[in-house]
Amino acid sequence: MLKIIIGLLLAGILISLVCGFVFFFKDRGRSKRVLYALGVRITLAVLLLICVLYGFTTGQLSMQAPWM
Repeated sequence: MLKIIIGLLLAGILISLVCGFVFFFKDRGRSKRVLYALGVRITLAVLLLICVLYGFTTGQLSMQAPWM
């Protein structure tokens, strides 16, 4: 379940990034939609970080990299 939430948060960050890009070129600096997209992206990134930290502390996520 936690991995699904992390995947959805990553997808939300990418969607917000694309929306901010479109707003940047469409509005040409006349509105604050780019700033709102940035705020959404920062909020989603903080939630993603919290979910990942929660997953590591509870043991639901683990590092399986060969160099670790």
